[in-house]
Amino acid sequence: MRDGENIRQVSKLGVDYIGMIFWEKSPRNVTMIPSHAGIIPDTTRLVANSETPSCYQRVGVFVDEMAQNIITRVVNFKLDVIQLHGHEEPTLIRNLRSTIDPDLRRGIQIWKAISIMDRNSVAIYKKYEDCVDAFVFDTKCTRVGGSGKQFDWSVLDGYDGEKPFLLSGGIGPDDAARIRDFKHPKMMGIDLNSRFETEPGMKNVELLKQFLTQL
Repeated sequence: MRDGENIRQVSKLGVDYIGMIFWEKSPRNVTMIPSHAGIIPDTTRLVANSETPSCYQRVGVFVDEMAQNIITRVVNFKLDVIQLHGHEEPTLIRNLRSTIDPDLRRGIQIWKAISIMDRNSVAIYKKYEDCVDAFVFDTKCTRVGGSGKQFDWSVLDGYDGEKPFLLSGGIGPDDAARIRDFKHPKMMGIDLNSRFETEPGMKNVELLKQFLTQL
């Protein structure tokens, strides 16, 4: 998300996290502009507005981004969570955490997206379990983010890791009953994206509201 008013409206629904995508190839990309003071967010109100609620946490989504660029956005956008959606290696993740926490953003969380195609895909989490705080299990597709496609959730029966996870990938307004029925001890929530948008980066607030009341 990147529109301050849209974020404010969605936050009133009681969501726990709001995501901002920092990837130039995405139509949802949150850009930055130069100023006399350096590089700042192009929609400063998105973060700096005193009316911005503190009831949700800000998640920054990155795809194979340079560590320094991630750090810059953590500071400027006051991110609470870094979600890595590319082919990042554990060494980079450990170095990123040690650079940011505690000096720049104490308690920063790092999530790793795992692209799921079949049961074998789930096992990829083992490579990252000792360096991230949570996983995002998403549908494997040719492009990153907002595909609108789902994977077979039953393959997550094979996830026996210690870290919690978000269920992601093509969840839509008609999936409330399936989500209620889906049980896993490590599932901490769901990720809602393209199927709740009026356009890339803009959530349909009324549709979200109706969906959340059904969960």
